[in-house]
Amino acid sequence: MITVRDFASPDLEPVTRIYEHHTLHGTATFDVVPLSLDEMHVKHEKVRALGLPWLVAEIDGAVIGYAYASLFHARSAYRFTLEDSVYIDPAFYRRGAGRALLNELLARCESLGYRQMIAAIGNSENAGSIGLHAALGFEHAGIYKTVGLKFGRWLDVVLMQRSLGKGNSDLPA
Repeated sequence: MITVRDFASPDLEPVTRIYEHHTLHGTATFDVVPLSLDEMHVKHEKVRALGLPWLVAEIDGAVIGYAYASLFHARSAYRFTLEDSVYIDPAFYRRGAGRALLNELLARCESLGYRQMIAAIGNSENAGSIGLHAALGFEHAGIYKTVGLKFGRWLDVVLMQRSLGKGNSDLPA
């Protein structure tokens, strides 16, 4: 059974290992050099300093994936819009961890008063992530064509978007 919970200090190593795999073997991230434990720690601290959620999924106490929200852009006009990131250990693809993480992430961000969530999905061939986001109500918002170069080929970024809470139906207080 998959459990989703807040990130804790012992999760740093498995989270860094999962991201390393995606960096070295995948196109979901355009990083080409894996983050060190210290760099991942700094990344986590920046997210938490903003009061945003960073979650992990686990099975029988083992971390199998993680998700977090970050600012879409730093400018004030974007203050109600976030971007999601979801990474799963490849040994646990298609077992529901991504859905469980993203569902909880959306709920937490909505409860914080955010109004829009953006997914910037690396590689237009990333059917798993595109399908996950579509299944959870994200709509196609555009494509940045051939903006990343990794593994000797040009990659697109697929943009998807989902309203949170009241979305744009009114102005936040």
